[in-house]
Amino acid sequence: MEKTFTFLQQELRGAGRVLGPCPDSPRAPLAREALRVQEQSEQLAQELREVSHNRASLRGRLRELRQYLHVLREGQRFTSLPAPLGSPPRPRALSEREPILDPSLHQHLDRKINFVAGVIHPWRVSAFERLLWRACRGYLVASFVEMPEPMEDPATGESITWVIFLISYWGEQIGQKIRKISDCFHCHVYPYPESEASRADTMSGLHSQIQDLSVVLEETEQYLAQVLDKVVLALPTWRVQIQKMKAIYLILNQCSFDVTEKCLIAEVWCPVRDLTQVQEALRQGSYKSGSSVECFVQRIPTSESPPTLIRTNKFTAGFQSIVDAYGVASYQEVNPAPYAIITFPFIFAIMFGDVGHGLLMFLFALWMVLYENSPSLQQASNEIWLTFFEGRYLILLMGAFSIYTGFIYNECFSKATVIFPSAWSVATMANHSSWSSDYLATHPSLTLDPNVTGVFQGPYPFGIDPIWSLATNHLNFLNSFKMKMSVVLGIVHMGFGVLLGVFNHVHFQQRHRLVLELLPEMVFLLALFGYLVFLIFYKWVKFSAADSLVAPSILIHFIDMFLFTSNAGNLPLYRGQVPVQTVLVALALASVPVLLLGTPLYLCCRRRASRTSRPAPVAAAEQEPLLEGQEAGNSVNATKEDVESGGPSPDAEHSDFAEIFMHQAIHTIEYCLGCVSNTASYLRLWALSLAHAQLSEVLWTMVMRNGFVRLSYAGGVVLVPVFAAFAVLTVAILLVMEGLSAFLHALRLHWVEFQNKFYVGAGYKLCPFAFAPDAWE
Repeated sequence: MEKTFTFLQQELRGAGRVLGPCPDSPRAPLAREALRVQEQSEQLAQELREVSHNRASLRGRLRELRQYLHVLREGQRFTSLPAPLGSPPRPRALSEREPILDPSLHQHLDRKINFVAGVIHPWRVSAFERLLWRACRGYLVASFVEMPEPMEDPATGESITWVIFLISYWGEQIGQKIRKISDCFHCHVYPYPESEASRADTMSGLHSQIQDLSVVLEETEQYLAQVLDKVVLALPTWRVQIQKMKAIYLILNQCSFDVTEKCLIAEVWCPVRDLTQVQEALRQGSYKSGSSVECFVQRIPTSESPPTLIRTNKFTAGFQSIVDAYGVASYQEVNPAPYAIITFPFIFAIMFGDVGHGLLMFLFALWMVLYENSPSLQQASNEIWLTFFEGRYLILLMGAFSIYTGFIYNECFSKATVIFPSAWSVATMANHSSWSSDYLATHPSLTLDPNVTGVFQGPYPFGIDPIWSLATNHLNFLNSFKMKMSVVLGIVHMGFGVLLGVFNHVHFQQRHRLVLELLPEMVFLLALFGYLVFLIFYKWVKFSAADSLVAPSILIHFIDMFLFTSNAGNLPLYRGQVPVQTVLVALALASVPVLLLGTPLYLCCRRRASRTSRPAPVAAAEQEPLLEGQEAGNSVNATKEDVESGGPSPDAEHSDFAEIFMHQAIHTIEYCLGCVSNTASYLRLWALSLAHAQLSEVLWTMVMRNGFVRLSYAGGVVLVPVFAAFAVLTVAILLVMEGLSAFLHALRLHWVEFQNKFYVGAGYKLCPFAFAPDAWE
């Protein structure tokens, strides 16, 4: 039936008809109704085949008759008889409409002149004429003229203007060559009457046949339209019914018979929350089908891992798809998606921080959110557009967070905004310094000394002070700030990922991993890189502008920490720094063997203890009632042979000590080395943020600044295309390319640096039964 439906749909497309969606949701047909649908669809298909065949035959016959009529008309111009006596003589000017032969020569011809007439494709005319001349050695006269009206090509279905040819020749052998060549070039050759009276009679007959065929063809077209109308009305409903029927039988084929072979048993996964709805649906199905035996649901024990069902809405679906692209969560594992709702846009915004660019992205996503129910947006065929539309809420948050970080960086299209007055006072510095006119003339760059009273009045209320955008050391200042910010946020992000493992260990009753894995991991991370964060904040707090020249280097202290040495040229940050660093490194190193050997030794001791204290088997034990034909601890579909061949032993889920140790060794090496490499990986936040700011500044300087500065009185007119170029480059480079780059880097930081600390992602999705009307297409 689906093959028949495909044929009906192809006929509709050929007729220019569009098959609409099913107006309602019909029920799956019974077997008797399915037979009726099959009979009606095959009847319609047979009618369409017959009518289409008849229409194609009529069209072909009508096309041939019209071509024959045009051949006779054009041939009449070439071979018309001479004018009667007494008429004025015709001028002998050269013309394509002149007769081929001079009428005065007819009486002198001793041999009969024959004609071959027909039509040929315009692309083959030159080759056809050339071959005729070479094969017949010029013993012929060929005339070619285009047909007055275009006609359909039966081979391609295109409308072309055919070329009519009329060939006169002497001799039968020449005529056979001409006909063979015409056949090779797929010419349509028609009989050409010799006398003018015969040609006139033939033309009148063709006129009447064409009129009759046109009437029959019109009636055939009307009948075909009626049949297609029936198909348009019935086919959408039939498609949905048959697809539902296929889906139902697919599920029924997955069921198994019980021992008595009188009922079907289906093993399904069902969320506990929806169990009552399933029971109610089965109860209604039994009632509506008139069955004397009611369907029922019974929970059975199983050792298989259940599928994962995470309920999402239109807001959380985009974030969940990012996590699922890495791997579907194992059953009841901590889901990173709720935390990624905040962390992913924020990490993206750190690399994309700009008020103007973030606002454009926010407005674009807001437009998609406000018109999300528009059919034109939902049913678009562009795959790239559908990807943007499905992630509209993700783009909305990324734009909003980019506006926030743009205010922190104080950048709007690479220019600083003065929301609050600057905390630096140039007038105070000028009053308390020796800035003379000669000094100002010889020093294009001036230094503001924060140690002078009144020059620096305190930190800026929110974000970076706008005066830094005018400073020559602007880039050095922002590099130091963004580099330290990237390290701090990266270590906090990784530490949060390690702490999320607590919920997994507690939920899966693996409390030993809290002490043997989670605790060593936190000690290793905090003792080394947590201490680095402490040094950053401690230096920010302790040292001010007054003693900034003697402030020690954190990088050198961190290197000396691993070398267990101290540098005399680099002053300590606080008293007793070297012993504290030595203890922290010792704790980090001591946590490595605990992380490596703790879990394998614990599992080995636990297995030995379980073997020595295993109780003797009892004769009988109470258990829950099982389904008929089911043995304890086995699936409903398990047979007696499967049970007798041997089932899983109690210790089958535990691997031997070597395998456990190898797995733990890989985890230990990956975590310890990963803490170093992942911390360095978060420096991409600094690099991408710097690249975005510099690209934005270059685009402003090279385009808009030249438009404002280098234009004279005509600048207002020229500024229009300049701004257009600036807008196009901003969208193409800074929004699309830079946005995609920041998105991919944020994706990597979540997959590798964050989720790798606690997320396994070895599960599989729950695929519930559902009717999809257009799935079979």
